[in-house]
Amino acid sequence: MSADQSPKAQAGAKTVYVKTFGCQMNVYDSERMTEALAADGYVEVATAEAADVIVLNTCHIREKAAEKLYSDLGRIREMKSERLAQGRSTVVAVAGCVAQAEGQEIMRRQPAVDIVVGPQSYHQLPEMVAQATAGRARFVETAFPDDEKFKLLPERPQTRGTARTAFLTVQEGCDKFCTFCVVPYTRGAEYSRAVADLVAEAERLVARGVVELTLLGQNVNAYHGIGADGAPWTLARLIGALSRIDGLERLRYTTSHPRDMGDDLILAHRDEAKLMPYLHLPVQSGADRILAAMNRKHTADDYRRIVAKIRAARPDIALSTDIIVGFPGETEQEFRRTLDLVAETGFAQAYSFKYSPRAGTPAAKLDDQIPDEVASERLTRLQGLLNAQASAFNAGLVGRTVPVLFERIGRRTGQVMGRSPYLQVVNADGADALIGRIVPVEITASSPHQLSGVLAA
Repeated sequence: MSADQSPKAQAGAKTVYVKTFGCQMNVYDSERMTEALAADGYVEVATAEAADVIVLNTCHIREKAAEKLYSDLGRIREMKSERLAQGRSTVVAVAGCVAQAEGQEIMRRQPAVDIVVGPQSYHQLPEMVAQATAGRARFVETAFPDDEKFKLLPERPQTRGTARTAFLTVQEGCDKFCTFCVVPYTRGAEYSRAVADLVAEAERLVARGVVELTLLGQNVNAYHGIGADGAPWTLARLIGALSRIDGLERLRYTTSHPRDMGDDLILAHRDEAKLMPYLHLPVQSGADRILAAMNRKHTADDYRRIVAKIRAARPDIALSTDIIVGFPGETEQEFRRTLDLVAETGFAQAYSFKYSPRAGTPAAKLDDQIPDEVASERLTRLQGLLNAQASAFNAGLVGRTVPVLFERIGRRTGQVMGRSPYLQVVNADGADALIGRIVPVEITASSPHQLSGVLAA
């Protein structure tokens, strides 16, 4: 049953539709906003047309994010007018990082918007919605409040649901100030949640049926939340505490920074059985001059040494990374150094992009911006190598039996889809009853983006 077909929605309950753009942290934030509004009686629906409140939770990382937002808002403005003609009011809220960056400009350009709320203030959304609904007031809240928003949000409900995987934000913000990145300006300084709060939220998620948690942070391995002993804990120590929760079978974390990849976290991949053998560790470039211009504060050889230590601790680990090509001033020789690092390292997955300037970031002001056709050609070459590596990694599992956590029904009738420990999509024929279970699967075929298999006897 889809959300807008629920009995409560059909009975005329207040309804909310949340559209999420971008990163996994935005997925988590959207869930928390939905839960906060649910405490005020709102029922989530699957379409904007059926909603009394529409929330667009935006991401500023991708190119032309603001333009895509205004395109969506244009359609919503027309829909809002149609609903008003039918006697139905609609509150429109823009949340997330574009909201933080654009602020009053969103209100100026699109009068249909009632609320603009940044990612550090979304705990205030229910009150803003209530006031906007009652008095048609408009709000812009993009400050970085002193209060911790997580403590002001309602507790996550323990009603058992269907999701078996979940995100858990443990750290927010960034102090690294990479010259290409807007995150320090939209998410603020690095902040880590207390260990006890995270353990309690994880326990509530497990009570709802979740068996796999992904710990989230802009720099998740910079985690330094206060533990029961009053001292800051590292991410490795937090993982150890979460691993002791009965019913929690798998742990992952993302996104990491090479500068914060401590030895205890590396060893956790060896010692913590619930921590999956997958690590997303962005390198961004293989050329030291470009890395310095990006303010990454690590060198290509630093990255190589970290990878060597990780693989010594967990030889089968699947490595993923982020790479930017065409950063201002990047020469062909420097790009080839990136290709060399990729060829030497071997990645199971990767996310690669052409550099695009973000307003307000130092890199946007640099001279020698690379022509788009040059950056596009370099990206094509890089992705050819990365796709070949992904194909090789996946092919290496053919003939092996791996534990798969089945998450949902597959595309074909009688098929279920899950994830391997290495985060690969795995499809197999099986009953719906397998969803939520970890089952051994013999891998029979592979492609660059997924695996196929049969349930092991």
